[in-house]
Amino acid sequence: MSPVQLHLPLEMRQEPTLETYFPGPNAEALAAVAALAGGQGEPYLLLVGTSGTGKSHLLQAACQAAVRAQRQAHFIPLGFTGLDPALLEDLEWLDLVAIDDLHCIVGDPDWERALFTLFNRLRERGRALLCAVRTAPEALPFALPDLVSRLAWGPRYRLIPLAEGDCRQLLIESAHRRGLDLPPELVQFIMNHHARDPASLLELLARLDSLSLREQRPPSIQLLRRIMLDRP
Repeated sequence: MSPVQLHLPLEMRQEPTLETYFPGPNAEALAAVAALAGGQGEPYLLLVGTSGTGKSHLLQAACQAAVRAQRQAHFIPLGFTGLDPALLEDLEWLDLVAIDDLHCIVGDPDWERALFTLFNRLRERGRALLCAVRTAPEALPFALPDLVSRLAWGPRYRLIPLAEGDCRQLLIESAHRRGLDLPPELVQFIMNHHARDPASLLELLARLDSLSLREQRPPSIQLLRRIMLDRP
């Protein structure tokens, strides 16, 4: 069995790393996740944040960091349909389990019991658990009160959306890592005409990089317009 597994055919265009997560106001959360991934700090963390705040990036990056530290990790995205609670069985031997989208199983007694059992087994064996959810657990209609209390045991970090200036800097730095030169007018065009959340910006950047390489042309407003209009 490989040290880090994805239960599902989840395709990551570019390997998420802790180094490529632009923290903005979330530097404390990033530091806590990095410590947990390395086997230090708190054994359980809960990340709370709306869509686009980088929860999935941090969970996947934590697993990658754990593997680089010769630890075994498991990433489980509960937002996928057709999953079975049996996915949570026999994971307590791993060093780190990262569970995304906890809100997707709220009210399902089988899932809630499976998560409650996994939480207890990981804690008994001193293993690490990293979870992410869109809303604070106590504000969600969980059917199992004991699970809510377990989820409240450790530190909780509310991820704050990046401000416009941070999104701009994320775009520039991410383009630089890809070897793309984005002149100020291109950056401004993107900020004026595209969604500004990190996930959307990084997806646009990946598509721009691909199209630029394929056509052997530097990034331009023309290419950006084609991508935004989804023209071939």
